[in-house]
Amino acid sequence: MGDTPIDEVPQPLPMLRAGHDLLPGVIEGEVARARAYIDASRAAATRRAYAADWRVFAGWCAARALQPLPASPATVAVFAASMKDGDPTADPPRHPKKLSTLSRYLAAINDQHKEAGLLTPGEQDGGHQLRRTLQGIRNSHGVRRTRKAPADGDRLERMLGGIDGDDARSARDRALLAIGMAAALRRSELVALTFTDVRFVPEGLRIFIARSKTDQAGQGVWIAIPEGNRIRPKALLLEWLRVGRITDGPLFRKLAEVRVGRTGPEGERRPRQWLEDRVQPVAMSAQGVALVVKARARAVGLDPAAFAGHSLRAGFLTEAARQPGANVFKMREVSRHRSLEILAEYVREYDAFRNHAGAGFL
Repeated sequence: MGDTPIDEVPQPLPMLRAGHDLLPGVIEGEVARARAYIDASRAAATRRAYAADWRVFAGWCAARALQPLPASPATVAVFAASMKDGDPTADPPRHPKKLSTLSRYLAAINDQHKEAGLLTPGEQDGGHQLRRTLQGIRNSHGVRRTRKAPADGDRLERMLGGIDGDDARSARDRALLAIGMAAALRRSELVALTFTDVRFVPEGLRIFIARSKTDQAGQGVWIAIPEGNRIRPKALLLEWLRVGRITDGPLFRKLAEVRVGRTGPEGERRPRQWLEDRVQPVAMSAQGVALVVKARARAVGLDPAAFAGHSLRAGFLTEAARQPGANVFKMREVSRHRSLEILAEYVREYDAFRNHAGAGFL
């Protein structure tokens, strides 16, 4: 068994090490620039997730005196089974992992092996052991996907109606929910928006998505958002720009609570511990979007555990699928899905009872 340290990261491939025979005289700076471009080929969130998942696997191996790199197919198979079943007797207890989490762990393990120029566990002799273990886990536990509740038209209207203040936080949260749903944005896309990404037109808005999960090359795309008379994304965004005094930089920003003086406008006496939200110059985090969605759902009596940042994107697709003659191609213009299959699922889910074959006799 090896003794690879838990936090050890595989060395760059030989062709990207300064001083190697294939690259005589290459200086460290040039190598670093090449490595930076390699890192840029993958989203920062993906790199962080892979690093965190690798630490889980490496730590598990270290506790059992197993070698994480290269890891044998049997090692990864036992790891997958251990993670899926969990261990309530461990300290702290290890809860069973979802199949999606196991897939993520495997992706991180494979990535580390590829970075080190090694065969992945599934490619090694005996890789069938790993594949059969994973198939057995899927057969035993099923692969039914769970979704967060969509913030569709009714729910979003309810959430917006629960925000009745005229302060910065209220204005920001209303605009955040409305734009996130109206443009079917991922939370990472929401927080990446800047003032110059927005164009106000008579019909509504045009928003430029500079980079996304399905556009890592950064070609960008403009999304059209109708002005609307129910959710009113354009009006709510204009209100936030006015209240937040946003004229450049990040569109949706962090807010910080600060203490202010006891005397308000026209000598109004305020409570001793008066707090006020101040708009910060930096963008809010992707996690911040999820927290806003949960908080606004809770405020109107919805279960916050059922909602997340993705609820806004799912809300648009759910509502679009309900419209008569729902068109997956028009839906994709907004959502930018690579595959139509996911969009078709939304339509099928609603169509299941529309013009049902048994409607006339059941």
